[in-house]
Amino acid sequence: MPGDAAAVSRRLLGRIREAMAQPGLPEDRLQVIVRIIAEEMQAAVCSCYVMRAGEVLELFATQGLRPTAVHMTRLRVGEGLVGFIAAHPRPLALSDAWSHPNFAYRPETGEEPYRSFLGVPIVRIARVAGVLVVQTTESRAFAPEEVEALETVAMVLAELLTTGNLIDRREQIPVDGTALVPLRINGLKLSAGLGVGAAYLHRKVPFITHLVSEDPEQEAKRFEEALGRMHIALDEMLAAEEIGKSEYRDILEAYRMFAADRGWIERIRDHIRGGLSAEAAVQRAQEENRVRMQQVTDPYLRERLYDLEDLTDRLMLHLMGQDSAERKILPPHAILVARTLGPADLLDYDMSRIHGVVLEEGSPSMHVAIIARALNIPMVARVPAILGKIGAGDPVIVDGDNGSVFIRPSEDLTASFISTVRMRREKQKAFAVLRDLPAVSRDGVRIELLMNAGLLADMPILDQVNADGIGLYRTELPFMAHAETPDVEVQTALYRAVIDQSGGRPVCFRTLDVGGDKMLPYWQSTGEENPAMGWRSIRITLDHPAIMRHQLRALIRACEGRPLSVMFPMVAEVAEFDAAKRILDLEMDRAARRGEPLPERLSVGCMLEVPSLVFQLPQMLKRVDFLSVGSNDLAQFLFARDRGNQRIAERYDLLSPPFLSLLDRIIAACDAAGVPCSLCGEMAASPLDSMALVGLGFRRLSVTGPAVGPVKAMIRSMNVGDTERVVKKLLQSPAHSLRSSLANYALDHAVQIA
Repeated sequence: MPGDAAAVSRRLLGRIREAMAQPGLPEDRLQVIVRIIAEEMQAAVCSCYVMRAGEVLELFATQGLRPTAVHMTRLRVGEGLVGFIAAHPRPLALSDAWSHPNFAYRPETGEEPYRSFLGVPIVRIARVAGVLVVQTTESRAFAPEEVEALETVAMVLAELLTTGNLIDRREQIPVDGTALVPLRINGLKLSAGLGVGAAYLHRKVPFITHLVSEDPEQEAKRFEEALGRMHIALDEMLAAEEIGKSEYRDILEAYRMFAADRGWIERIRDHIRGGLSAEAAVQRAQEENRVRMQQVTDPYLRERLYDLEDLTDRLMLHLMGQDSAERKILPPHAILVARTLGPADLLDYDMSRIHGVVLEEGSPSMHVAIIARALNIPMVARVPAILGKIGAGDPVIVDGDNGSVFIRPSEDLTASFISTVRMRREKQKAFAVLRDLPAVSRDGVRIELLMNAGLLADMPILDQVNADGIGLYRTELPFMAHAETPDVEVQTALYRAVIDQSGGRPVCFRTLDVGGDKMLPYWQSTGEENPAMGWRSIRITLDHPAIMRHQLRALIRACEGRPLSVMFPMVAEVAEFDAAKRILDLEMDRAARRGEPLPERLSVGCMLEVPSLVFQLPQMLKRVDFLSVGSNDLAQFLFARDRGNQRIAERYDLLSPPFLSLLDRIIAACDAAGVPCSLCGEMAASPLDSMALVGLGFRRLSVTGPAVGPVKAMIRSMNVGDTERVVKKLLQSPAHSLRSSLANYALDHAVQIA
């Protein structure tokens, strides 16, 4: 491509724009386009392959190859150079294509004379729609400018392929996505609860009709003006009274920072200078980010790319003169369905009308999931191809408890779920009656019922359910919501607010527990094969003692002379606890030297999540003031069960003899040493599971806020002495699970477990 690359690119796009404006069939226009590309890029061949059903790429148009090969030549994804590009959606430039190991010769094409090869994927909404290829007879090293120009053309072609009825859509969409039949699809549970309503498809930015720029300077001006309007709108959102006082303000501030990302903005400017309209340039940057998202393995970075995608959509709406506030109007009982959502995107809607959210993508630590849990909105993610299987207004059930989505359910199933929702509401009313009653069993055993929390939004729930205190306060969420480590002052203000809002009830702060699926942007991920057992939790903070010192300093300051309870997570051996305790002692000494108020009473404990610590319990119990069992990780490590792997996540039951026997050993050792022991994992939130825990001897349980009522009702209906005898006897069973036996016992003895 001789001459100025941007000028040539604009000329090429201009000719393509004229071709697309001509009347005729889309396939005829595609044939004209490949001829134009071959001429402008001085290539002997230009071919366009289109993705068909069954992951097959079909030659749809060519300039230079034999015309008889059109619709005859087909390559599977991964087969040949074209299939390789589709499988790894990125450009491939070769001066000698025949020497590449993926080269696949197709004699019907007559491509024997052509040596060099440049191919780029045609991508639309993160899916490969085809591959665009140029070839030359001579050995040619394609310049980066040529690759960039062909990628830009491929983006324009993506619109033709997806909006021009070029492909028989019946081939693209699976049968179960078009037939109006009931479907049940399993996904990843992000926020518990049940939601029944009608599908509301989260807005899609309208298709772009103006792809190529006639005046780059005017397009650049339009872009800058739209960017400014978007920044103003985000600032107004942050300034709103309900946001200014909310617990997720930090999350939205971090989100606002992405709107000023220089790399993202500069890429859009470059595409405008290359000849695209402002809208097309924004979309091009969005597709680049989607490709990046598929290649990023670090969970935190992927989640931040979700935020950037939401910002891109917002910017597009401002360019098109549409106000995102229009989306606040929802039908009653709406189930919001989207590929992904940003935190501000969710808050655009009327929360009182959203009864559930379903996403194609997502993870538990993404910003919008954190907000959904704070607002008690059922949310299920990683529901494959949901947007292709659901229509606006379709009846939908979101089962956030089990990670399932029911599309167009039968009337009987819908009625059953509605009945369940009503029963839950009635039970919540019944649980409210228990609010001021103690968690005491029928035979007079008092159980300390605590609550788990991780946001300031959780603190009002403490009073609503009248829990005995906060048994686990997760301190990592503010770290995840910031683009850099929150300093001592920021942390102090947060922890002080938590203690203030506890109303004098105890709060146990767990020190920073990140890594694994909660990697932070300011700590580089090493791409570990098994991050759950890698560099995470206390291992990180012991390697970065300044992080731990600052957090402990903030906690000491925040208590302002009041009692302070701190526990260290994922301790695998006594030596790790000793190292962490030394850091705490240093901070206590520092505060004393400075004359700062010390905690009235300091309680120090640790989480028991790693089975190795069980074998050092006698030594550990001499050092700690309390112990807290984290059942989620403990079960994961005990059974060698990756709880993120859906094939085995539910394979091993927590009410199995091996796991209950381990818990029995732990609580017996704690009781013998006179050390309080609690359990704060998901297990404690299930009435049946918590009945078994009480039967083992646990007298302190820490559960989610909504679980306080059901667990208290169970405790008040049980006889602890009888339950202990039954549970201890069942520990000798060789059964896979004791769940059915314990459920039958509860039924026979009128223990309220449902």
